[in-house]
Order: sequence, then C-alpha cells, then structure tokens
Amino acid sequence: MSALLTLTDIHAGYGAVPVLRGVSAHVGATESIGLFGPNGHGKTTLLRTVSGLMAPSTGRIQFDGQDITGAPPSDIVGLGLVHAQQGNTLFGDMGVAETLELSAFVKRARGGAKAALDQVYALFPRLAERRRQLAKTLSGGERQMLSIGCALMCNPRLLILDEPTLGLSPRLKQELAEAIGAIGKTGIPLIVVEQDVQFLLALTDRLYLVEHGEIAREIDAANAPDHQEIMEMYFGGAQE
Repeated sequence: MSALLTLTDIHAGYGAVPVLRGVSAHVGATESIGLFGPNGHGKTTLLRTVSGLMAPSTGRIQFDGQDITGAPPSDIVGLGLVHAQQGNTLFGDMGVAETLELSAFVKRARGGAKAALDQVYALFPRLAERRRQLAKTLSGGERQMLSIGCALMCNPRLLILDEPTLGLSPRLKQELAEAIGAIGKTGIPLIVVEQDVQFLLALTDRLYLVEHGEIAREIDAANAPDHQEIMEMYFGGAQE
C-alpha cells in the first residue's frame, strides 16, 4: 500500500521541553488510523506538527510524496491535509451557513463547494436545521459537527480529527461516530485521536499507541487484542 502521509523520526516540543521523541509512522492512501494513549504524551502535539501549526525540531513529513516539513498551515490545507482541532475554534459571531461557505477558501475546494455543503448538511442534519444560527448559540456537540463540517468544505484528501467526541453525551457521541464512519466510507482517509479505544477500532484500520512522545505499539484493528489487554496496555503506560 502506497503511503499518503509519512512521518520520519519526528522530534518536536515547546521551547526547551521535548514532547515528541523520534516518531515515525505512516498513513496509507486508502486507510484510516487511530491514535490513543495517556493524556499529555504527545498525541495533540503530533497532530499540530503534521498540520503545520508547529514545526518539528528534526525529522521529515511527507504528504503524497511532497516534503511539507515546516510548511505553513495554509499551504498544507491547500494540498488537502485538513485538521479539525480539539475544542471550540469557531468564530462565534458568524452564522452556521456563512461559516461553512467561507471554509471552502482553498483553490482545490471552490469548484465543489455547493456539493460539499450538501454533503455536510446530509451528514449533520442538525446543522441544516440551524444554518441561520450563530455558531456561539450551538451546543457543544453541534459546534463539533460544525468544526468537522468546515474541514470537509476544504475538500480534504486526509482528514485529521482530534478527540471529536470529547465531553459529549453518549447519544451525541454515537451520532458523531456514525457521521465519521460515513465520512470514512466516502474514501477520505482519517487520522482520529480518541480516548475510547473501542470507538477507534470501529472506525479505523490501524491504531498507534502514543506513549512518552513515541509510538509504543502498532495495532491492526482487524486482529486487535481483546479489550482487557488494550486497557492494561493503556493504563499501564499511564502509570509509568
């Protein structure tokens, strides 16, 4: 399988504080990947480094054969690598429809903006119902749907989702999981960070356990260890 994204020996951190310690990983052109591991061990830093929000101190990032190491986020989005970040990063005083339409700002997305908007509304009927509301009036789950919708409006070739169900009720979590699964079935590869490993196993082809800023283990979702072994792996690492 050819690689769409390749990370080679990535080191990154904040000032003098190292976080990523030689991460090497890949995402195939037709697969989806899950990242899990203890909080504070580098998952979000890894995503931010891949999407250009922070530069690695050493290492190389290739997307579709092109070196994007240290490239500005706007250039990376223009290539089709799109990151829906954790938390509320929306402009609260903009309406839902306006926010989605303006998200198709990159050249690769403009021609298909109408079809993409129809796709977003089909995936997230709540957004269609609230298209005239301001983003700040939406619930937490609806804002997460809008964030993912904005990412889809960019016509992604690879979509990164950082804890998309964080803080959501079980009902909304299930609703969002179904939508993310539907996105994957359209052929868009995904990188998904989640604390719920079973959630990831249902949505992705392979998992990477991120621990102490390194890839501690790779798991094939189709032949994954049982739940108990995964929990021991997860919580055992958290307690070190």
